[in-house]
Amino acid sequence: MDRAEKREFVASLNKVFESTGSVVVAHYSGLTVAQLNDLRSKMRAAGGTVKVAKNRLAKIALQGTKSEGIQALFEGQTLIAYSDDPVAAPKVANDFAKTNEKLIILGGAMGETTLDADGVKALAALPSLDELRAKIVGMINTPATRIAQVVNAPAGQLARVFGAYARKDEAA
Repeated sequence: MDRAEKREFVASLNKVFESTGSVVVAHYSGLTVAQLNDLRSKMRAAGGTVKVAKNRLAKIALQGTKSEGIQALFEGQTLIAYSDDPVAAPKVANDFAKTNEKLIILGGAMGETTLDADGVKALAALPSLDELRAKIVGMINTPATRIAQVVNAPAGQLARVFGAYARKDEAA
């Protein structure tokens, strides 16, 4: 990388650290290219991104951001996973680490909060924003459905009574 590329990379990482919902830092030593591509595709499907970052450049990019507390995590072969949804990146990284012991989650950040490995796992256990939205819509929709059933029940009973009288008259 020449100086211009490094400056551009640091600027883009700085924006990432400043604006994303969560960042996960992990060691990836021993992962094959296919496994790393698999992690990237799973993360992309969840709305996140995985980048292998040079530690020195990542530490420079962290300066002055709200995630500055995670600088100590950048030792050895590290990658960062991030997403706008605070739960997506930790969830995908944690699920991938369960099936592949070579991905070791070191910690991360969610806004100004610095997380250790257990904090990232706890964050991964939470439902995503889409799941929460679906639950809220379901909770709102359920009472409306019940109200419609209660309102329609007397009319349905009347229709059945009239139908029974009609069948009775036809039989007679």
